[in-house]
Amino acid sequence: MTTALSAVPATDALLGVYRQPPMEIVRGAGVELFDADGKAYLDFVAGIAVNALGYADEGLERAMREAIEGSLVHVSNLYRTGPGERLAEKLVGRTFADRVFFCNSGAEANEGAFKIARRWGRATGGAAKHEIISLRGAFHGRLFGTLAATDRPAYRAPFRPLAGGISIVERDMEELDAALNPQTVAAVIAEPVQGEGGVRVLEHEFLQALRDLTRSRGIALILDEIQCGYGRTGTFLAHEQAGIEPDLLTVAKPMAGGLPMGAILATKDVADTMQPGDHGTTFGGGPFLSHVALHVFDRLSDPVMLAHVKSNGAWMRKALQKIADRSAKVRAVRGIGYMWGIDIVDPAKDVVARALDAGLLICSAGEHTLRLLPPLVMTRADLERGLGILATVIG
Repeated sequence: MTTALSAVPATDALLGVYRQPPMEIVRGAGVELFDADGKAYLDFVAGIAVNALGYADEGLERAMREAIEGSLVHVSNLYRTGPGERLAEKLVGRTFADRVFFCNSGAEANEGAFKIARRWGRATGGAAKHEIISLRGAFHGRLFGTLAATDRPAYRAPFRPLAGGISIVERDMEELDAALNPQTVAAVIAEPVQGEGGVRVLEHEFLQALRDLTRSRGIALILDEIQCGYGRTGTFLAHEQAGIEPDLLTVAKPMAGGLPMGAILATKDVADTMQPGDHGTTFGGGPFLSHVALHVFDRLSDPVMLAHVKSNGAWMRKALQKIADRSAKVRAVRGIGYMWGIDIVDPAKDVVARALDAGLLICSAGEHTLRLLPPLVMTRADLERGLGILATVIG
């Protein structure tokens, strides 16, 4: 019997916006989760690309203990604290960026990036230069600005009218060439790998052409690496593989090892248009989160870790293609590193449920697309075990 997902929460105290299976997750170890009955689940979801270091990781737990022993959990951004400053310096030293703004989530990071882009647009081109362009298949969040930039009609429809000045354009350079009016467009936002949009890897040539076009027209390029950044594609940031540099970039999911944290990275040219009072956050970059995030940064930027993801990602490509070649139920395989999408004939929710019964956690990225997001520490042996289960439940 296949476990069904329910839209009704187990308790009436929770808002019923998630469809959840009936079991309760109570603990984790390594790359497995365990429910209240003791059943183990090999995790190919990782908290939706959050738990890059898996569960009960000794280094991560040590960093959390050190952070709490420091006695500072929160003081607000009215005062300086060291861990956030050190983390910002590490991010600036490792990336294209000159400035960093910390926040609480990916959607907040994108909302903030939109504000910064509009502030820069006004400063460089006047009030008319305010439009934000996103791409077909995009998912940038569920807040009002990010929802307007998200190409999921079912998510958008109940909340219209959405925020104005934000449009979605086809992933096509001719369409973008026509849409990018330098007098009115402040920024384009793109995911180097569209996660919720079906795990679609944007070609390096497309990203390079987009960077050239935006730069030639004085339009900011925002890259959303909330899901594909921090090592998931085999480089610290996914866009590094295309050899380009954006003006703004957003990261979040794995930043603090499962604790809520996001960040906006910006060049000096763009960041310097922001003034005190233009943006803010109560919790962003607090000392506890930042101390933990320093540990995660060191682990996920380590060349040994990145080589591990790159090598195993190449192996996964071949292994998933073998599944596709054997099964008439598989239409296509896409992805890179530890981020894969599989288009299937059956409804994705049915295969997700069958995998759950078989002890494998996977998620979807559309009605007929499975998504695999294993913890980055997962070994080849566990990847092979998980794909064995996957092949069986796909049929």
